[in-house]
Amino acid sequence: MSELPGYEDVLSAGRQLEGHAVRTPLLESSVLNERLGGRVLIKPEVLQRTGSFKFRGAYNRLSRMTAAERKTGVVAFSSGNHAQGVALAAHLLGIPAVIVIPTDAPQVKVAGVLRYGAEIISYDRETGDREAIASELVEDNGATLVPSFDDPFIIAGQGTCGLEIAQDCAAQGITPDLLLCGAGGGGLIAGTGLAVLHHFPKTEIWAVEPDGFDDHARSLEAGKRLSNNRQTGSIQDAIMTPAPGKLTFPLNRDQLAGAVSVTDDETLDAMAFAFSHLKLVGEPGGVSSLAALLAGKVALDGRTAIAILTGGNVDPAIFKRALERA
Repeated sequence: MSELPGYEDVLSAGRQLEGHAVRTPLLESSVLNERLGGRVLIKPEVLQRTGSFKFRGAYNRLSRMTAAERKTGVVAFSSGNHAQGVALAAHLLGIPAVIVIPTDAPQVKVAGVLRYGAEIISYDRETGDREAIASELVEDNGATLVPSFDDPFIIAGQGTCGLEIAQDCAAQGITPDLLLCGAGGGGLIAGTGLAVLHHFPKTEIWAVEPDGFDDHARSLEAGKRLSNNRQTGSIQDAIMTPAPGKLTFPLNRDQLAGAVSVTDDETLDAMAFAFSHLKLVGEPGGVSSLAALLAGKVALDGRTAIAILTGGNVDPAIFKRALERA
């Protein structure tokens, strides 16, 4: 594979994941359609293995490793969802895994990593450097680093989410006008864009970010990668990253129509809506696309939109806060 993946790489990832990843459906709610004045199809990756889309990229990457690479194991850094995806993929493939996780990561995600047998090393977001910690582990142990987004196999694996969307829309005679997806490092939206735009080149792809962490919006405007000024301060941990990825940004720069931001309160409202009307449990960063629609950040105006619910690994205390707002 070349440094930047293409549509054929997403197809290859689809074959690699067949029988291992859950093919999540497209769901529709008349309540949501009526409220927004258009048609919304929900892609519930909260139903994916480990509760988020991250298993797709992790399994695609780890399953490509040689026997020698598998023996020395893998290292990853993540706030939790990528960590769980790597931990499960490593468990299924018999590969030792060490995960570098921030101390403020939701405990439900930490528990998931431990459940799959991976080792955890904790660090402080404000004072620690997760990439430096991971690099030291790789150098000391000869392990393979598994990035959360800046890897062509990871991007292609996440792209299978978009491939399923495109295939299901085509089968149902649906042409999506918009697609909204939460963006941290940008791996899911980059891979999804490769697949969806191949089948539906006029679809607008919109990134959704936490309020105050609008690195994609600013980077798209500037035409180059820009970083966030802070690393903490939002409950949307799943999509809080320092900057767009080195590999993902060139793809997203060409594929995205734009980026919008949602507040923590808007994601809590979206979590409550998803639970009440869709019967789905989402985490704050996982429902950012739905939050953007409900808050009017992207208007439907009678059009058809796809909203990807990227993850459902939420701590009970935060979920309680969401339900109390309903």
